[in-house]
Amino acid sequence: MLLGRALRLRCPICGRGKLYRSWFSMHAACPHCGVRFEREPGFFLGSIYINYGLTVLIVSIAYPILLFGYGFAETPLLAGALAFTVLFPLLLFPWARSLWLGFDQWRDPREGEVA
Repeated sequence: MLLGRALRLRCPICGRGKLYRSWFSMHAACPHCGVRFEREPGFFLGSIYINYGLTVLIVSIAYPILLFGYGFAETPLLAGALAFTVLFPLLLFPWARSLWLGFDQWRDPREGEVA
């Protein structure tokens, strides 16, 4: 349930309110139920672990497979990996924050709220 809400970029509490008004701009609170998304200053720092971890995992698996398994040339592959490590976190940004919200609600539910 929480994972589905996170992947649809919806409020982890009610599942109806949208998290974002634009790609990089979150609502401060759920437009539907009014719950504040950021519990404390720096709350979304944890989403960086999701973003960084997934980026590193993909590159560290794909790079050696493409280099040694499929014989791609090293220079273009390195350029592609560099471009991926810059662009992928930007594309994943909304979902990383949403997954962090869902994880936080799962591990530390707020008083009076049900996951």
